Amino acid sequence: MPLPSYPTTHCLRSPHGRLLDLRQPQVMGILNLTPDSFYPGSRLGQATEAALLARAEAMLAAGAAALDVGGYSSRPGADDIAPAEEMRRLLPAIAALRHEFPHAFISADTFRAAVAAEAVAAGADLVNDIGGGTLDAEMLPTVARLGVPYCLMHLRGNPQTMRSLTHYDEDIVLTLLRFFRDQLAALRQANGGQPRPDVLLDPGFGFAKTPALNHALLRRLPELHALGCPLLVGLSRKAMVYKPLGLGPETALNGTTALHVVALQGGARLLRVHDVPEARQTLALLAAEVA
Repeated sequence: MPLPSYPTTHCLRSPHGRLLDLRQPQVMGILNLTPDSFYPGSRLGQATEAALLARAEAMLAAGAAALDVGGYSSRPGADDIAPAEEMRRLLPAIAALRHEFPHAFISADTFRAAVAAEAVAAGADLVNDIGGGTLDAEMLPTVARLGVPYCLMHLRGNPQTMRSLTHYDEDIVLTLLRFFRDQLAALRQANGGQPRPDVLLDPGFGFAKTPALNHALLRRLPELHALGCPLLVGLSRKAMVYKPLGLGPETALNGTTALHVVALQGGARLLRVHDVPEARQTLALLAAEVA
């Protein structure tokens, strides 16, 4: 099945002048600076700067178009950490990555406005907010002020409470469309009434959603294009992949690849992944089929 083409695809422009070209699907590599992310193989935690840079270099060499750097674990039930601890983990890493890879497109994975502002000052090109502006009232005004590309994700509650918030009274896609509509309107208001073209939407797979809802949402991904923003999809090694197979995240690569194909056929433009080479191979084979 050929990959669909949507008129929403475009380039994201960083305030630092870097571009992320989404005219074709791309891969974003995950760099977790946490000791407790759900997939142990992704945890950098107390790793040295050299280890961080080596992993980033490998991802970029394998074809990652962006690097997503996070210092706060958002797995279900994760412990909350103070903003100061999040900054201690995140800011030196972004500064090191920016120095070593000046042309790399770097995303700061945070829901806190103050952390986002410091991350952009350190060289981040994009703010990836799991709360979509709901976990910090200052996030949308801060993003508007900074003029930075923004990923707006759907979430109910927070990482500590979202497991108990998986019941929806209406259709899941309609719920997401309403949420994104309202948050985009709030972002526009924070931007002085002007639209913000550099916005990604993330359906939030695994965030306050049951496995059945996750898979229904994945099948209906094309419906989210009605809002005119490119889609970021993050389902790498998540429970929706491994639990139906009776596996764990360590053995969920094959299942992840299968679901990446579904996401790409649904119009996803940016895959957030732990395994960059395999995701790039998936893109290449689908592109070859189209050709």
